[in-house]
Amino acid sequence: MPAASGNARRLAHRLKELRENRPGLTQTLLASALGTDKPVASATLSSWESVNNPKAPTAARLEAYARFFATTASFDGRKARLPSASELRAVPDVWTEYERLHAELVELLQADEPEPEEEGPRQRILLDYDDGDIVIVCPDAPADARGPLAADDSPNYTLLHQFADTDALIEVFGHIRALNPSRKVFYRTSDSVSRSEIQNHLVLLGGIGWSRTTRRLLSMLDLPVEQIEHPDLTTGEVFRLAKSVTSDEKVFFPVADEQTNELIEDVALIARVANPFNSNRTLTILNGIHSRGVLGAALAVTDETIRAGNQEYLAERFPEGNFALLMRVPVIQGKVIAPDFKNDRARLFAWSQEESEQ
Repeated sequence: MPAASGNARRLAHRLKELRENRPGLTQTLLASALGTDKPVASATLSSWESVNNPKAPTAARLEAYARFFATTASFDGRKARLPSASELRAVPDVWTEYERLHAELVELLQADEPEPEEEGPRQRILLDYDDGDIVIVCPDAPADARGPLAADDSPNYTLLHQFADTDALIEVFGHIRALNPSRKVFYRTSDSVSRSEIQNHLVLLGGIGWSRTTRRLLSMLDLPVEQIEHPDLTTGEVFRLAKSVTSDEKVFFPVADEQTNELIEDVALIARVANPFNSNRTLTILNGIHSRGVLGAALAVTDETIRAGNQEYLAERFPEGNFALLMRVPVIQGKVIAPDFKNDRARLFAWSQEESEQ
């Protein structure tokens, strides 16, 4: 993909600047308002504001931008609406501002020769961020599972030996850095993450067994999927649908080979919600019953052989807002296979906040 031109970046920066100059105006609210004439997803709006890989909107979309930002009456701090042209003409100063802003945005657009807005399948990319630091939180490896290199007094001390789910961490950390070269990306264990760090964009790896942070955060979220300890499984924690979803208890277990007891299928959870400690930042959950399930959740959004199709599924099924997806993770000869979201068998349960509120 060719590098974005300076004009494309300037247009993206200007669109982002317009929105951020209205405190409280999120991409979701703005997308809802701009979609009055023609629906638009917040993920698409995010691509218009992305200075890393900008995709320019059409002239018609920029005309709607100019109408919206020409007047403060379009957003009252909670609700956003798109004023009509006749409404703007009724106030001469507002109409003058509309014409000025429209001309400015069109000039930037024409300098770029943008691609058609609807070209190619839409994708929802979970680990791409336009602002803010990103903190990956991993479980602490149990003390009896750490090697000698985890000891502080070892001359060959290696910090990562204190982490669990390091396979998933390497996948996610590298992918986030590639998508967000201008963002700061940190990785922390559950016990070492600081108070200030937890209010950034969070990517939560692993389950409740080895992570007090995960246990606490999951208890705060209004998700229809919960992770629990179960007497029938001693090697990990299973997933259960909340009583608000089903009248009968629905619990999901991993699958092992009946003869060898080898793990052949784990269960993973991928979810995206607002950070409960900072609603302007996000919380992405990549979880599993075992570490192989955690790795499967990570590969689902990082592996180049499967991620494009998975991103298309997310854009179609969950175009915006909070969601949770519970899935099977195949394990072949000990190797984790990234789950395919479009495979009906792979999906165990799907939920979106928008659907639950209808």
